[in-house]
Order: sequence, then structure tokens, then C-alpha cells
Amino acid sequence: MSLELSDITLTYPDGDSRLTALDHVTLHVPPGSLTAVIGPSGSGKSSLLAVAATLITPDSGTVTVDGSTTAGLTRGELAELRRHTIGIVFQQPNLLPSLTATEQLQVMAQIDGRSPRTAARKASELLDAVGLAGQAGRRPHQLSGGQRQRINIARALMNDPKLLLVDEPTSALDHERGAAVIDLITRLTHDHSTATVLVTHDRTHLSAADRIAEVADGRLAG
Repeated sequence: MSLELSDITLTYPDGDSRLTALDHVTLHVPPGSLTAVIGPSGSGKSSLLAVAATLITPDSGTVTVDGSTTAGLTRGELAELRRHTIGIVFQQPNLLPSLTATEQLQVMAQIDGRSPRTAARKASELLDAVGLAGQAGRRPHQLSGGQRQRINIARALMNDPKLLLVDEPTSALDHERGAAVIDLITRLTHDHSTATVLVTHDRTHLSAADRIAEVADGRLAG
């Protein structure tokens, strides 16, 4: 599947006027490819990711996921779309402190109605894929920052999303751990034929991207 943002404009209230966060943005992300979105703070990167995730409805323009526009979908239908089709990796892992690495992933499948046996098998496969099979029984406080972020990524993949949206995954990591996380995202993108959008400030990892798009003052170049 692919992601298509077509002529997206998004504004926010700003006193008596409105502030333009995205200004006629168009972006196409094919399956099995990684698009890195860069730009200074306040340029519109987070707004672009939120629109792509269907968390915010733009003022105008269309969001198309796997050939189907999201226009006209109800809040419940959008939630269903996110649950089955979109994986979101937030900047902070926000893992549940009382759950083990395996349980962090299993709860996602259980929300989706999968059987405990199926959830356990999938969680085991993904932890192995991100190099944490040996940490399955550990809780967040027993893991490093890089390990927690890898669990965050595995959790986003638990329901086999076809669209992966990643927000600043290396911001709290040193260069070596950050590079390992980017390598992991790139490999999973290709292995799962996922359309991936990576928002980042760190230009040192851009060589891993299939395309680089720069946001400045709400407009997209590249």
C-alpha cells in the first residue's frame, strides 16, 4: 500500500487570525520505501505526521491510504483504520511500566481481538526481529533507552501495519544507538513492504532514506 497526501492545507487558530501549519503540501510514499521529512522546529513536520496518521483533519486536500481516501470517514472508522493499517512510533516510547517487553506487544494484539496464543507468537517474532528476544521478560526500567525505542517500534508493527509513521526516534539516543534504530526501521520497511515516513532533525541518518523531503514554513520541497 502507499500513502498519498494531496494539496494538504492545515491551519490553527491564532488570536483573531489563523496560523498556517501546512501550505498545499503534496507527498507520495510508495510501499517498501522510507521518506525522511526534515526541517527546523515549527516548520510543520509534526503537523504533517499527524495529518498522515489521520489524527488531525486538514482544512483542505485529501489523504489517501492504500488507494482509498479518508475523507468522510467517521471518528470510529478512522480509529479502525489506524488500528489495522497504520503503525505510529512516537518520539517517547511511553511503555507501560508494569508490563514486560512481550506484554507491551501482546496488549496491542489483544485490543485488536487476536487470541492470546496468536499475540504471543507474533510478539516473540517481532522481539526477535528487533534483536530483543533475550529481553522478552524485562520491564522498561530494566532496559536501555535504545532497547525501549526498539520495543516501541516492534509494538507499532504488532498489527502488521502497511503505513509506518515515525517521529524523531533517535532524539534521546547517542549516535551509535540512533544509527542502529534507523537501520532497524529501514530493514523492517523493506522486509514488510511498508510505506514509512520518518520525521527527524538528525541529518546524519538521511543516507538510509529513499527520499528526503524538507518542510519549511509549512511548505514541502524535495
